Amino acid sequence: MLMRSCLLNLASLWLLVMGCRPVYEAPIPYDFSNKPGSGPFRTGIRRSMEGVYAVSGGTDTFGEQVVLRWSAVNDGVDSVHTLSILTGVSVGFFNLEIDQTSDSLRLTGFWRTLTNQGTGQAALQLVRKRGGSLLPFNATPQAGDTLALRGTFDTGTGTPARSITLMYRRPLNPKPFEIIAHRGGGRTADLLGVSENSLAILRRAARFGATGVEIDVRYTKDSIPVLYHDNRLNQRLIQKNGLSGGISDYTFEQLQTSFPLLYGERIPTLEQALQTIVDNTDLQFVWIDAKFSGPMDRVQALQQRFNERARLRGRRLQIVIGLPSTDAVAAYRALPNKANTPVLCELDPALVRELGAAVWAPRWTLGPQTDEVRAMQAEGRRVFVWTLDDAPFIEKFVKQANLNGILSNYAPAVAYYHYTAP
Repeated sequence: MLMRSCLLNLASLWLLVMGCRPVYEAPIPYDFSNKPGSGPFRTGIRRSMEGVYAVSGGTDTFGEQVVLRWSAVNDGVDSVHTLSILTGVSVGFFNLEIDQTSDSLRLTGFWRTLTNQGTGQAALQLVRKRGGSLLPFNATPQAGDTLALRGTFDTGTGTPARSITLMYRRPLNPKPFEIIAHRGGGRTADLLGVSENSLAILRRAARFGATGVEIDVRYTKDSIPVLYHDNRLNQRLIQKNGLSGGISDYTFEQLQTSFPLLYGERIPTLEQALQTIVDNTDLQFVWIDAKFSGPMDRVQALQQRFNERARLRGRRLQIVIGLPSTDAVAAYRALPNKANTPVLCELDPALVRELGAAVWAPRWTLGPQTDEVRAMQAEGRRVFVWTLDDAPFIEKFVKQANLNGILSNYAPAVAYYHYTAP
């Protein structure tokens, strides 16, 4: 009887604690117009703005320095430009769009920190520092001018009122390095406003600092390769519908009609994803994570088709098939023709060499493995680690491990530490 009473008390306490837990929410406090065009921010101005900037005002929220970098989503001849500001605090970033209602060089948008609920609006204007004064920016930087952005931000009040100034300090670190965003750009759980492994997040990945993406591929019941991470269809990734099972239990049509992703998007095919990356983004690397069971020929055909499409468009893009398991290796070995099929292998170095893999991608918890990394690079391979989300270790691996790239759910942190490296 005493035991039963204790259990009931513990259950009541658990319910009380769970009922008092705050709901983790960080809604994006800004609606983007997604209007194409660069307005007064011509190509030369955008290029000159990229760099490392010192922060004054807002250092408690964003740190003492930040990275500025432009990205674009391309639709035919039109492009939508976004300025990303990457901070070294709590995996923070700004996404700002060009204010095309103004003749001044003004940007508006929001900021966000991924490790907590920090978010707010921001409005900045490009100016120049001459002597000790901040002056309006003219069409062309003059000798002796230092670029700066001046404006305001808020911390959730809805009215940007806190002052912030960013002052150009130095160029970005130019060393080639792949900043690979996990699950197409980031996890649904990180509340980015779009679902992981969706077409929408592929179009946004560069806004988070990514130069490449990893996408998870599985086969439907009718053998169509689609993007989805988990073994099971679940409420972490899809809207509640009372159905269960895995991707392979349903046809593609059934997935389209009955399983919308959490933010309402449809589960995309690999073909749709690669077309979006090639036609609408400037991403440079795609890691197709082979989570499927069965033959690899359909995935290989799409890889080859879109690598060639990118080449004909003059794109600097490499699409590789990732081999995370012995089953994936067996499927690759079974391909009758492996020409023009670059692969990435996550397994031991001997197998990487045997397969002739273009990339070796060990788990980051195995450590820097400096000697093996150098040996792989000397053989013409690139080396990435996965999936590294701890900011202090991201900084350490960027600065000390001599890698060619990092796969992370926190692309803004990887980008910040890479671009600010001396």
